[in-house]
Amino acid sequence: MERIALVSDIHGNYPAWQAVLEDIERRGIRRIFCLGDLVGKGPDTVRITESVRERCEVVIRGNWEELIVRMSGDDELFGWHARQLGTERLDYLDSLPLRHDFMLSGRLVSLVHASPESVFQRVQPWDSLEQRLAMFAPVPGEETSTPRVPDIVGYGDIHNAYLQYLEGRMLFNTGSVGNPLDLPEASYAILEGDYLSDKKSPYYLQFARVPYDIEQAVADARAAGIPALDYYIKELRTGVYRGLQT
Repeated sequence: MERIALVSDIHGNYPAWQAVLEDIERRGIRRIFCLGDLVGKGPDTVRITESVRERCEVVIRGNWEELIVRMSGDDELFGWHARQLGTERLDYLDSLPLRHDFMLSGRLVSLVHASPESVFQRVQPWDSLEQRLAMFAPVPGEETSTPRVPDIVGYGDIHNAYLQYLEGRMLFNTGSVGNPLDLPEASYAILEGDYLSDKKSPYYLQFARVPYDIEQAVADARAAGIPALDYYIKELRTGVYRGLQT
C-alpha cells in the first residue's frame, strides 16, 4: 500500500509549509499532491511555488492562482503577489490543471480545488445535499457511454477539514496548510491504499494537524509588507475567518 499526502491552501505561509513537510518526511511519505492555492495571502509566494514544484508530484489550480494570473494588472492585492512571482512562475500557475483523477484500491478518486465546476464555486459541509452530491461529477473528456463517477472526492478551498459519506460515496476536505479557518494549526490529509489499482482492497483516510511557529509567520508577513496584513495576522492567530478569504 502507498500513502499520499494531500496538501492545499498553503497561501505563501512558509513556516507552516516547512512544518508540514517535516511531518510528511517523518512519516516516510514520498508522494505529495497539492490541491491548489499555494500562493497568495502570505508573503512567501515565490518560495512556496518553487518548493511545491520540486516536492509535489501533482499540483492543481486554485482560485488564487486564477486570480493572480487574471487580475495581476487590475488589483493591488493580486498585483502585489504577481510582481513577486514574475512571468515564468505566472505561466507555470496558469498551466496547472483543474482536476486530477486516479484509481486507489479499486475506487476512483477525484481531486479538485473547490468544485469540479469552477475554482470559485465554494462548497461547505453544511450546504444542501444536492450541492454536495454535485462534487461527484463524472470524469470529463472520456469517450464512453457510461461516464465514470468518482467514489471519493477530495478538495481544499474552504480551509476547514471534514469528512462525509453521501449515498455511498466519500467527500472530504483537506483543510489548509497555511491559513486554517477551523483551528490555528496546519492541516493536511493522508490517503492510503493500493495506488493505481483497479482491484478492490482496503483504503484509509487520515487527517493531520501540525503546530507551527505562527509568530514567525506573522513576523515574515510584517517584514514583507503584504497587503491586507491585519486580516491575515488575525486569521493566523485565531483560525477564524476575518474577511480575507476569496
